[in-house]
Amino acid sequence: MRVLLNGRRGKVGSVLGPGLEAAGHSLVDALDDADAMVDFTRPDAVVANIRAAAAAGVPSVVGTTGWDPAEVAGLELPVFYAPNFAIGAVLMMRFAAEAAPHFERAEIVELHHATKVDAPSGTSKLTAERMGGDVLIHSVRLPGLNAHQEVLLGGPGETLTIRHDALSREAYTPGVLLALAKLPSLPPGVTVGLDALL
Repeated sequence: MRVLLNGRRGKVGSVLGPGLEAAGHSLVDALDDADAMVDFTRPDAVVANIRAAAAAGVPSVVGTTGWDPAEVAGLELPVFYAPNFAIGAVLMMRFAAEAAPHFERAEIVELHHATKVDAPSGTSKLTAERMGGDVLIHSVRLPGLNAHQEVLLGGPGETLTIRHDALSREAYTPGVLLALAKLPSLPPGVTVGLDALL
């Protein structure tokens, strides 16, 4: 597949580009040459990028967080958005949602690198939503971190901790490859969450 990778020189894109090429995809420089667009840019750029891709007849895979998918509702092409492309993070969200009804309370601690622009993270917000919505989120931004999330659940006499650590940005490549493979079969409009593809 020919892929326009927006954010190619960014933190994720610089790792994702070689991963896409190693899997047999070709990176192109213009929408006119693309079969799909992958976006790992900024919240203030992603909506315009998705609309430009749709206008060119190119479906999108989006990993940028901090924007509202409702802003691109009604598009006639597939847009796949995941706040986290790490398979382990998706399973962590699934396990947390399954565990939540069995505990009195839960809180989420998400820890990311100091330059992450959104807080709380898209992953923590989606986790809380899938757990029923009433979950307090604590955001930590520090140098030395990459992407980490803990879901802590408590009940009488016990706690359960579910944790995912993305130790390098290479963790996102398998999820993006899965999304690209499934993109042609997705319905028009926005599909949210990698778990929809597993």
